[in-house]
Amino acid sequence: MAISTYSELQASVADWLNRTDLTSAIGDFVALAESQFNRSIRHRYMITRSQATIDSEYSATPADWIQTVSLILETNPVTQMEFVTNEALNTLKSGSSATGTPSRYSHVGTEIQVFPSPDNTATGYTAELVYYAKIAALSDTNTSNWLLTHNPDIYLYGTLMQSAPYLQNDERITVWASLYQRAIDDLEVSNQRTAGQTSVKMRAAALQ
Repeated sequence: MAISTYSELQASVADWLNRTDLTSAIGDFVALAESQFNRSIRHRYMITRSQATIDSEYSATPADWIQTVSLILETNPVTQMEFVTNEALNTLKSGSSATGTPSRYSHVGTEIQVFPSPDNTATGYTAELVYYAKIAALSDTNTSNWLLTHNPDIYLYGTLMQSAPYLQNDERITVWASLYQRAIDDLEVSNQRTAGQTSVKMRAAALQ
């Protein structure tokens, strides 16, 4: 059975479980699997960027943000902001109350905290945040995403893993967990290979 859409995934899970009475529960299994994906997968397809105006010490991250890759201010020249820990940023704050062009940042919950506080509060600073975004959840209206398209096995085994506690079927969870982990490892290897090829191409271009 092909697995390229949400409905096909649900049908395949029901087939593997040999159950026809789990229509609503399978949706929960998929959602739980997606929570696991967002905790464990970091792939180039998840990297996106967003522009925002930083005009105060704290700014909200995008709703689909998981992890920051980089943060810059579009000043002239561009300000590449440095990530520091909360403790380090608080130490900087305690040593100076001056405002200026932010040069360092940290994360406080789902907010970005910058130092120094922006001096240009009227118009703020245009920032570009590059980050890992959550994998778009499957639904009846969002029937596919990049992970299901490229790695339907991860979705299948991840969903089956989540079904085991509900069905009190501890014997099969070991098999599904092994298949799931193998698929995750293969995805990581593929991602690293592509990143390596990109680096080689960039070095080659620089030498020309």
